[in-house]
Amino acid sequence: MSSALTPTPPAPDSIMVRSEGVHKAFGRVEVLKGIDLEVRSGHVMCLLGPSGSGKSTFLRCINHLEQIDAGRLYVDGELVGYRQKGDKLYELKESEVARKRAEIGMVFQRFNLFPHMTALENVVEAPCKVKRKSKAAAAERGRTLLERVGLGDKIDAYPSQLSGGQQQRVAIARALAMDPKLMLFDEPTSALDPELVGDVLDVMRDLAKSGMTMVVVTHEMGFAREVGDTLVFMDGGVVVESGEPREVLTNPQHERTKAFLSKVL
Repeated sequence: MSSALTPTPPAPDSIMVRSEGVHKAFGRVEVLKGIDLEVRSGHVMCLLGPSGSGKSTFLRCINHLEQIDAGRLYVDGELVGYRQKGDKLYELKESEVARKRAEIGMVFQRFNLFPHMTALENVVEAPCKVKRKSKAAAAERGRTLLERVGLGDKIDAYPSQLSGGQQQRVAIARALAMDPKLMLFDEPTSALDPELVGDVLDVMRDLAKSGMTMVVVTHEMGFAREVGDTLVFMDGGVVVESGEPREVLTNPQHERTKAFLSKVL
């Protein structure tokens, strides 16, 4: 295994993500209605559920792209977006939020690459701008990461010259270039043609094997069964069922889970 995808080893049995009674509403629409869950360091949690169940919103709350309305959300033992003094919460300054967010990689459905930059330039932009790495060091790391995701021959290609699957792999390399302690994936294969999905999932499998903590919103049941340590089924803004992926997929306990899986398996 190349060191390019190897994160800093987590403390054994530590909790990377802890959600306690997390609520989130947009106007009068309550999207998250009290989410309680934990993600252990080095584990992969797969979030499953119908459209509108709150999966993507919850993912965005983890790195404070969305502010929660109630509850507590911790990453690596620290409150997300706030600090606590006594029994009161104080919102962090945007600069502090940005610094914390830089420790969390996020890969979206759409690749969000800079169209005027090559694959390598996309990967090195944030380490240079945010972490103040030298261009030479960032470029060396970027080449290693692109090689690791199978794109060593595409470092000078622009996004328009790459397939959707290749663009998504560049996006993964870009996130990894910040040396995150946690990776969030929001349906990373849903915008891809079926024949391009496998290459992206292979990179994610490799990443999981390296010990990276991951939270993955996905409809790829095979990936969840093979790679996931925990599968969480969400519906209507709540956690309906969670457990070991093979157990949940083959022997769901809740009627809502059974109904959903009967349509997608």
